[in-house]
Amino acid sequence: MTDTVEVINEKADMINHPPHYNMGKIEPITVIEDWDLGYHLGNAVKYLARYKYKGTPIEDLKKAVWFINRKISIVEKFQKKL
Repeated sequence: MTDTVEVINEKADMINHPPHYNMGKIEPITVIEDWDLGYHLGNAVKYLARYKYKGTPIEDLKKAVWFINRKISIVEKFQKKL
């Protein structure tokens, strides 16, 4: 597997459609909203979707894991209260 660093064009729409989120047929925001993932899991998806394209692959993968672990902690606390 080769990690690719996306070269960002000066004319790229960095607000509405950043190139590092638009590398496939579906933008992460569409999945996050459609699946109602919320903050933690939505951010995990965001970091997973861009890890190859933003120039910080390991950092982005670790951040995705951090958000997933944070969500696991929240769910575990909630389950203990039941």
